[in-house]
Amino acid sequence: MEESKARQLIVDTGKKLLENGLVARTWGNISCRLDEDNILITPSGLDYMITKEKDIVKLNLSTGRWQGIHKPSGERRVHIAAYQVFPDVNFVIHTHQTYASALGLAGFESLDITEEEKKILGGIRLADYGLPGTKKITNNVKKALQTGAKIVFMKNHGVLICAGDQEEAMKKAVFLEEICSRNIKGSLDAEHQASSAMQVSPVRSEELLNAVKDKFKYAAMVQSSAVIACANGRTPIYAQLDDMAQMIGRKIPVVRDKTEDVIHALDKYNAILVPGIGAVVRAENQDDMAALEILADKAAICSIHTAAYNKKARIGFFDAVLMKAVYKMKYSKQKEG
Repeated sequence: MEESKARQLIVDTGKKLLENGLVARTWGNISCRLDEDNILITPSGLDYMITKEKDIVKLNLSTGRWQGIHKPSGERRVHIAAYQVFPDVNFVIHTHQTYASALGLAGFESLDITEEEKKILGGIRLADYGLPGTKKITNNVKKALQTGAKIVFMKNHGVLICAGDQEEAMKKAVFLEEICSRNIKGSLDAEHQASSAMQVSPVRSEELLNAVKDKFKYAAMVQSSAVIACANGRTPIYAQLDDMAQMIGRKIPVVRDKTEDVIHALDKYNAILVPGIGAVVRAENQDDMAALEILADKAAICSIHTAAYNKKARIGFFDAVLMKAVYKMKYSKQKEG
């Protein structure tokens, strides 16, 4: 593909992934094959909404050497593996889509999917966990790819989607999420959503949020059915996915519905659960606040789903702490370029 066209295609794809809710903030990554030796890939940690053609990095498949004004995505080795395994793959996206991420934690083996759907996706496999950007995750994903599967569920992380072109990759991502959404367990149906909404006091919610905003400029409430169910269950949500571990930490604690307790807890945590309210999140800026809202709901959905399977899929304490520290020192500063 012509290089300028490929660069623009990647830029446009980043925005489409955000619009479709398949990634949040800067998570995920995108690449496109240029020729037999080179690919183009998104830079590490740069906001998709401000990424320009010049920001896209050129990467050699054989040597791993790159050219550009930014470092390439930390997951570049996973992309390289996909192109090396499949000569007919010309476009790869790594998403953090909610329902597919949840199915990577529990229920993958019993996934309700037809043979025709598997054929459309190009085959699916589950890869064992590895810390983002490490040889372990690369090796685990490559092993799954070598079975012939062009969709790989990356345990505790997200999904890798391999396709012939950008259009096919996006269609696969959306189609996969539709399949996974019907496989989610744990009473997340319309009836339960209506019931959850009735358990929240709008007046008290507004009062509490106003009090929180007096101290934290960027604060919001998350009152999705999944979040309310977790809050009312009075059980902390532990990080099961890398993105929660990175931006929120190893857990979202439960705090009683007392204004002073909520504000005190938010001094330490950027997301908490409050029974009868839902979740309260606070951030340093508007973009981070919006990302936290998405992550809180996603974490709640995953928590309910894995509980329905009676399965614990928590990320280890050390790994969660490490990812939070690396994110705070590195990726949060790269977002603005």
